[in-house]
Amino acid sequence: MIKRIVFATGNAGKMKEIRAILADLGLEVLSMKDVGVSADIEEDGSTYEENALIKSRAVAAGLRKDGRLEGTVVMADDSGLEIDFLNREPGVYSARYMGEDTSYRIKNANLIERLEGVEDERRGARFVCAIAAVLPDGHELTSRGVIEGRIGYEEKGENGFGYDPIFYVPEFGRTTAELTEAEKNRVSHRGHALRLMKEQLKEFTEGKNSPRSGEAGERIS
Repeated sequence: MIKRIVFATGNAGKMKEIRAILADLGLEVLSMKDVGVSADIEEDGSTYEENALIKSRAVAAGLRKDGRLEGTVVMADDSGLEIDFLNREPGVYSARYMGEDTSYRIKNANLIERLEGVEDERRGARFVCAIAAVLPDGHELTSRGVIEGRIGYEEKGENGFGYDPIFYVPEFGRTTAELTEAEKNRVSHRGHALRLMKEQLKEFTEGKNSPRSGEAGERIS
């Protein structure tokens, strides 16, 4: 029986989004920091899914070692910004672009500078998010969400984090940092991926032994 979800992040802004989207599951949603797990996890995967699985497995291993994994789903995400004109950079290296300790204000300014003189139709970009979950019975799930847009010409908005202030969504005529919390949760890459993951988790919580047929440890996408 699932009692809680532990998400492998310490990012407060991300946790706020995650809790809002998963609220209707009726489960406690905690960060790895909330449960006292600290891990220096090397994200050396070549895809978003691989990195998300690396993180979720590492946190699950820590909880298992302490005897605290029972009834716990460990989830993690990996996301990135892909800019078409820049050959889909920074992609899976988005968090490490220009160095992990570099502020996003500096990163955003650098990307805008690299696109100087590039017209709207060539500034296409997308946010991609992969979610991975390690279930109590050992099964692993993955899901992916995408939002299409383009890179703006300056930072706008205070409601987001990371690359949100430069990611313009034509549907709204605003950046993701200018969207309300409800609007962002509805259309964001993380929102899409979490809702897909939520549907898979519901299969498990409704009494099935596994979300889908397969041996424990199978990667399901």
